[in-house]
Amino acid sequence: MGLVPGFCLFPLLFLRSRSALAAENLFLRKQLGLFRERKVKPRLPDDSTRWLMAALSRLFNWRDALVVVKPETLIRWHRKGFRLFWRYKSKPSGRPPLPLSIRELIRAMAADNITWSEERIANELKLKLGISVSPRTVGKYIRRQGSRHPDPNQRWLTFIKNHAGSIVACDFCTVVTANFRILYVLVVMEIGRRSILHTNVTAHPTAEWTLQQLREALLPEGPHRYLIHDNDSIFSRELDNKIADLGVTVMRTPLRSPLANCYCERLVGTLRRECLDFVIPLGERHLRQVVREFGDYYNGARVHMSLGPGVPASTRVLPSPGDDRHAMPTGHCVSSKQVLGGLHHEYFLESVAA
Repeated sequence: MGLVPGFCLFPLLFLRSRSALAAENLFLRKQLGLFRERKVKPRLPDDSTRWLMAALSRLFNWRDALVVVKPETLIRWHRKGFRLFWRYKSKPSGRPPLPLSIRELIRAMAADNITWSEERIANELKLKLGISVSPRTVGKYIRRQGSRHPDPNQRWLTFIKNHAGSIVACDFCTVVTANFRILYVLVVMEIGRRSILHTNVTAHPTAEWTLQQLREALLPEGPHRYLIHDNDSIFSRELDNKIADLGVTVMRTPLRSPLANCYCERLVGTLRRECLDFVIPLGERHLRQVVREFGDYYNGARVHMSLGPGVPASTRVLPSPGDDRHAMPTGHCVSSKQVLGGLHHEYFLESVAA
């Protein structure tokens, strides 16, 4: 008896449209896809499955084919899709947005120039770049960006670049001698010329010793007006107050911010990579001699890319470029001088006797 209803319904399949049969087949397949593995918790339908089942339900009588969810759930999916559709159709059109590249340019100009107004940015775009944008449009994209203040590191680096000639930075590094004794090397540099102003070595760094070294580096009549150092306990408040009596403003770097004193940190790294990593000091006196010899080479002969390239305080006359860039000046030959026992070499032109 159970086969009779199915046998009687079989001829009715030929009376249904091909699209309805295909829709019902796909409808059932999507439901069976949720139960592909046995003894596994059925997967929840995603939005694409809900949309497809709601769309296919319009092509046939879906109530007899629905298995995995209740009819009320399918109707709710259909209503949700209908609301999303009309929300898309009812959204305000307005003016089309500016190209992405121009929007990014407006945001970059607003972040890089915190004092510029919307009208100033619009005029800059129109006059310098030929891009006609109204100030109100500029303000719209600036407000979407949020805060207009640039990154604090950028403002700090801007201050460093504008006052590099009057800023001095200092830092300590440790060195282990041949008899496993720990020594401390103090390096004081001028950021503008990238030159080493003062170096010294001690086994017991104190605030009094550090103050005396800074007094030797910071001359009262010198051009230096700012001193940067970290929050090491050696740099005490009393030391900062006595440095301020010399007319120098002390600026402490924030905690765990090595980039705030990046130039001196780079100098310490250069001192290690190009000198201390290849030398085992025998004692405090030997280390002081090595550091001072490297400092003379660093200031007078080592080429610095940040200077153009250039040398901070060269004692030799640098030749001017000639017409042929691959030919040496006539009447000269190349000579070299060993530095640190041959670890480095200084090359220069020397006149040849006629």
